[in-house]
Amino acid sequence: MKKEIYQIQIALKGFTPKIWRRIVVPSDILMPDLHKIIQTVMGWTNSHMHQFIKDRKFYALSYEDNWDELPINDYRKIKLNYFLKKENDNLIYEYDFGDGWEHEILLEKMLPDNGNFQSPECLKGEMNCPPEDCGGVWGYSNMLEILKNPEHAEYEEYIEWLGGEFDPEHFDINKVNKMLKFEDYGCFEL
Repeated sequence: MKKEIYQIQIALKGFTPKIWRRIVVPSDILMPDLHKIIQTVMGWTNSHMHQFIKDRKFYALSYEDNWDELPINDYRKIKLNYFLKKENDNLIYEYDFGDGWEHEILLEKMLPDNGNFQSPECLKGEMNCPPEDCGGVWGYSNMLEILKNPEHAEYEEYIEWLGGEFDPEHFDINKVNKMLKFEDYGCFEL
């Protein structure tokens, strides 16, 4: 089978303005590695469980406490091209089951591998990733409203929790691409 490079878009669902990244990865990348890449490019901290969802089937690392009682397919040996076979195919990546961050992964282009591909790369993206544990899309929206009003009763509490200012529009593609060159694509292990 001829190796290809996939240009995919990863977009956080349910939030406007759109928080997204466009990356290139080998079509045969293993799903645990794609998880690490998503963590890095989106700006998450790999602090919670995750899963991929395709055709109402769930794919993740197998674990003993399957509290949903839904069958989980161990994804450690599954490659991305098992899920995405043609342009416009998609799948869902869910991160942090409490906050419920869902991302759509869309195969935008299938590019031939001319032998020059070295490592995953982020080509473009917009907007900052929400902070961990902020309460999902609703909590993030609420936090942004509070940060617009320094007179709000919870403003100082949020600033302290965030460790200072938070710019929802900030995205540093250069930092992301440097991290992608590190071991585990810059993603910290749980």
